[in-house]
Amino acid sequence: MTGVPKEIVERMAKLRETINHYRYAYHVLDKEEIPESARDSLMHDLRLLEEKYPELITPDSPTQRVEGKPLDEFKKVNHKVPQWSFNDVFSPEELIEFDARVKRFLKGETPSYVCELKIDGLKVVLEYEKGFLKRALTRGDGVIGEDVTLNVRTIEAVPLRLTKDIDVVVEGEVWMRKSTMASLNKERANIGEEPFANPRNVAAGSIRQLDPKIAASRKLEVFIYDIAQASVPIPSEQYKELELLRELGFKVNPHFKHFPSIDGAVQYWKEWQERGKKEDYLIDGIVVKVNEQKLQERLGYTGKAPRFAIAFKFPAEQVTTVVEDIQIQVGRTGALTPVAHLKPTLVYGSVVSRATLHNEDEIKRLDVRIGDTVILQKAGDVIPDIVRVLPEMRIGKEKVFKMPKTCPECDTPIEKKRIGKGSEESAAYYCVNPKCPAKDRRRLYHFTSKHAFDIDGLGPKVVDLLVEHQLVGAYDDFFTLTKGDLLALPRFAEKSADNLLASIEKAKRVTLPRLIIALSIPQVGEETAYDLASYFGTLEELSHATKDELIKIDGVGEIVADSLIEWFSEPHNKKLLERLFKVIVVERVSKKPASLGVFAGKTIVLTGTLPTLSRDEAKELVRKAGGDVSGSVSANTDYVLAGENPGSKFDDANRFGVKIISEKEFLSMLK
Repeated sequence: MTGVPKEIVERMAKLRETINHYRYAYHVLDKEEIPESARDSLMHDLRLLEEKYPELITPDSPTQRVEGKPLDEFKKVNHKVPQWSFNDVFSPEELIEFDARVKRFLKGETPSYVCELKIDGLKVVLEYEKGFLKRALTRGDGVIGEDVTLNVRTIEAVPLRLTKDIDVVVEGEVWMRKSTMASLNKERANIGEEPFANPRNVAAGSIRQLDPKIAASRKLEVFIYDIAQASVPIPSEQYKELELLRELGFKVNPHFKHFPSIDGAVQYWKEWQERGKKEDYLIDGIVVKVNEQKLQERLGYTGKAPRFAIAFKFPAEQVTTVVEDIQIQVGRTGALTPVAHLKPTLVYGSVVSRATLHNEDEIKRLDVRIGDTVILQKAGDVIPDIVRVLPEMRIGKEKVFKMPKTCPECDTPIEKKRIGKGSEESAAYYCVNPKCPAKDRRRLYHFTSKHAFDIDGLGPKVVDLLVEHQLVGAYDDFFTLTKGDLLALPRFAEKSADNLLASIEKAKRVTLPRLIIALSIPQVGEETAYDLASYFGTLEELSHATKDELIKIDGVGEIVADSLIEWFSEPHNKKLLERLFKVIVVERVSKKPASLGVFAGKTIVLTGTLPTLSRDEAKELVRKAGGDVSGSVSANTDYVLAGENPGSKFDDANRFGVKIISEKEFLSMLK
């Protein structure tokens, strides 16, 4: 091991141990202890290290064998044809490198490719003799599988007799519809049982039931995608093989496509990232195969996977990465928030290098330390979040984080406060210096942001520039800027100055909810601001409200009420409002009476990018129609309004059986 850093040796050993543990739990015991995308991420890290340090590859490395082994409860049977697993790639660049490897192996001969959807289910191998189903096996360890024939026979999509009396071994994927699982979860909720987590686990668990009646009741499905062996000639091309499978009576996923080059596969992958969410089955990527059978035979196999095919995974919503540091960020209310600085990693289509840890209690709950390997989540429009630490990856050099005693921006001693009650209570640290420069900057950033005054062109960098040149120190200063002020600044020209001044002029007329949001009142979020605006109608009435009046409003508890009263009683804030009202006009916004709205008493969750409406416009339409907007899906959600790239909320809707509507349906309902 000369020349290899000790830390690398230790990390690779931990990766092998950890991957083997989670792969055994998932593939043998059907227990998803961490998400598949996180397991893929650990495996990807190990492969990269093994490529860099091939001398450290061990015979028992999870990269060197097909995962899984059969359970003891079922009869073990040798596969007639060895069952391989695909290697994975995660980016277009890696797929293009796969294409280059194929061409190098073929010495310049150019293949075409067939792309198929990668269904997230349980692989099965079906053996037919003279057209009759003889046996169904799980993949097992690739050499020996489990005999699950009785359970597979209950699947309506599996033909008990083929259209031709031939001997054939075929491979496919057993899966469950999202809608079927939603119905099952409703039934389980009615009898007090925990809901199933995802369709893949239900499908795998159902196939491994000893009682075939249970499997039959689960309404499983299957797609067949490959002929492993046959007593008749196998077609010379992959897409023709899929057509033959259909002719024999198998259910084949209809979305396979033939492309002359790898560029078509990349486009297919991009297309199905969006389209896949709308299907009634889970898709976690695509499979790219060399189309020509003679070229497949020439390419052959490595010790564990075919050289002629690759699994091209969709951007993961959960991956693993390393916490390189934890630093403190001072917010607009003075709250000190620990932020994890991460080893940059690709998650859900973008590179992430930071994630909030929220507060000290969250750090203790997760037991996250500097140097830890963690699971990072980012679904759709959700902010990156650390959801779990993998303590088994620790090598003893990780550091426990401690909150500072003074503000990192102004060196003022910080104060600890308890926020919330009961299970919702948490510790928060605050800088109490009213002149802390970090607090002022954050408040100014927030004031001009999308959910507040929404001043286009006034992002954090421009605000910093204005503060640095002493042109802005308070909210009202934004509305007194002149063209001369802006032209004196670096990077501002005539057009950019005119554009910013036009945005500021437009923002002078603001709705009451946006004004309340913009004021950075502690504990008052977006939905609370709309509730307060709807109830009181004017900021004047809100500023004089008593605690008893405030807590009558749904969603306003004692903590929020106390915060509002304290904020409006401070002389500094009263003067701020006096100056602000000299330069802005506030529009009153009220909800329609609930009895008049189509969404009266309904809760709607938004996810993804809508074709024509912005997120704020859609929320406003919901509120005007008497409905409430929520940030998360639950059994109490009535509708999920979904656009493109919807993320995990779309899956949650399917899990809870919540109706999903498009923007077109949403607008139609409003009419």
